Amino acid sequence: MSFRVVYSGAAKDDLRRIYEYIAYELSEPLIASNQAKRIMETVRSLQEMPSRFRFYESEPWKSRGLHVVPVNNYLVFYMIDDGTSTVKIVRIMYGGRDIKTQLEESDGL
Repeated sequence: MSFRVVYSGAAKDDLRRIYEYIAYELSEPLIASNQAKRIMETVRSLQEMPSRFRFYESEPWKSRGLHVVPVNNYLVFYMIDDGTSTVKIVRIMYGGRDIKTQLEESDGL
């Protein structure tokens, strides 16, 4: 079974900010482009067997079914809706950030 992958507005903003930070703040546009591609390829791979990645360990997110997959120094957070065969990308964050605070501020969790 193939799942449809959708990005939340926050996840789209996260990806754009990651690209812009690397490209403009660090002056590394090629690295920014490659990092964005790696993240998007990983997200695309969730179309097949999205439950293969672990649940995020902290509550209340684990009980809500929040999964996490690492991509280099970034974390992609997503939820699976088996009823609609949809994977929703909730947030994409740098692993060194205060993840708990960022998730608490996220809509729809």
